[in-house]
Amino acid sequence: MLEMGCTMLLANDWEDYECIDASLGEKYERWGNIYLLRPDPQVIWDLGDLSLKYKGKIDAVYHRSNKGGGSWENLRTVPGSWMIHYKNLSFHIKQMGFKHTGLFPEQAINWNFMINKIKNSNRDIKVLNLFAYTGGASVACLSAGAYVTHVDSSKGMVDWCKENVNSSGYQGDHVRYIVDDVVKFVEREIRRGKHYDAIIMDPPSYGRGANGEVWDIEKDLAHLVSLCTELLSDKPLFFLINSYTTGLSPMVLENILKLTVQKHTKGIISSGEVGLPITKQSLVLPCGIYGRWESYE
Repeated sequence: MLEMGCTMLLANDWEDYECIDASLGEKYERWGNIYLLRPDPQVIWDLGDLSLKYKGKIDAVYHRSNKGGGSWENLRTVPGSWMIHYKNLSFHIKQMGFKHTGLFPEQAINWNFMINKIKNSNRDIKVLNLFAYTGGASVACLSAGAYVTHVDSSKGMVDWCKENVNSSGYQGDHVRYIVDDVVKFVEREIRRGKHYDAIIMDPPSYGRGANGEVWDIEKDLAHLVSLCTELLSDKPLFFLINSYTTGLSPMVLENILKLTVQKHTKGIISSGEVGLPITKQSLVLPCGIYGRWESYE
């Protein structure tokens, strides 16, 4: 087995997105032609007050509430939805609760990985995307010619994925949309004898399924990955775990992959962080962690 070790991967191929500056718990970003100021707990350094530094150049600010959550304040006119592009992929962006926009731009570095692996395989690839959110990874895999099963417990997120797929112009018959609890769906697919060549998951720290099922990443992740190995084909291509859980080390994801997927098929395991370049400061904003198993092909 070849072990690549922990590293930082930068999503630096964007044209429609830019993390411009970061200071005092906030980041100033460009999403197409919309400029947002959002909180980010990783930004603990002081390079000045961004709301003053970019006064008159901010379209909307997300304000945290000391009671939890928060709200958007639009300083200039912001459309209800707008579109940005990454290479040949298209995504609808919206102001959501808890500061989100419906897309994690740092994941573009993982999209590149998926696209390259699928295209270079020179065979039909079936992908299972779990906790699939608005479908960034699903659209990326479809763009490479894969068949994708997109699973999320939120109907709203699955419908949003459909918008992204349609806007990107990819074939509807190559994607299957499932609104369901991830663990229950995986268990059913095992009973059905289904198999996939690639599995992606972006599990939340905590969550509830379509029928109120409780998810706790610390208690449930290892079991889910173990279940998923039963869905892998005889010639799997990759298995990717993303996480934004505070305090979870990339090595934890690597260890889980070693104990599960690596026992199914020998391959290359790597783990690390994903991040975004901060253009005004020549710094890197760490955004999350990943663990990958990939075939030698």
